[in-house]
Amino acid sequence: MKANQEIRDRIFMNRLRNWEVAEKLELSDSRFCVWLRTPLSKDRKHRVEKAIDELLAERKEG
Repeated sequence: MKANQEIRDRIFMNRLRNWEVAEKLELSDSRFCVWLRTPLSKDRKHRVEKAIDELLAERKEG
C-alpha cells in the first residue's frame, strides 16, 4: 500500500486531479506529489483534507 493511500483514493473517487489540490494548497503539483510519497504530518494531512473539501464545495456551488 502506498503512503497516503486514503488521500489518493479520495482524490481519485471524487474525480479531482492532484494539480487542483496542489493549486488550492498553493503548492506546485510536483511538490504535492513529493508530499504524497511519505506519510503526512497531522498538519499537512489536515491541510490536504481541507483543500479537498473546499474543492468539492466549490464544485457543488458551480
